[in-house]
Order: sequence, then C-alpha cells, then structure tokens
Amino acid sequence: MRVHTDSAPAPEGRGLQSPAYGVPSPALLARADRGYARFLAQRNEDQDDRADGDEDTQR
Repeated sequence: MRVHTDSAPAPEGRGLQSPAYGVPSPALLARADRGYARFLAQRNEDQDDRADGDEDTQR
C-alpha cells in the first residue's frame, strides 16, 4: 500500500470564474451612481418618481 506523503495543498486554479470575477461592470457602476444621486436628492412630498405619476417598476 502506498502512502501519500506530500503535505502541500494542490494549487488552486480559477476554476469556472472569469478573469473579471468580482469587478463591477461600467454599466453597474453607472446605475449605482444614479441610484445614489436619487438617494441624496432632496424631495418634496408632492414629487413623484416620474412625470406621469406612475412609479418606475423596472428598478
């Protein structure tokens, strides 16, 4: 019976992750900037999300 004596862990590869894993896309950063600007904007109680009074449901 052979005993495995190598105690070093196997090298880890990236596996299925892309090289840009964890890096936000420019579109995501732009959307976050718009959302943060909306969050910081001062709002009146009469002000709606859109001019026609409907809520923006595609958020």
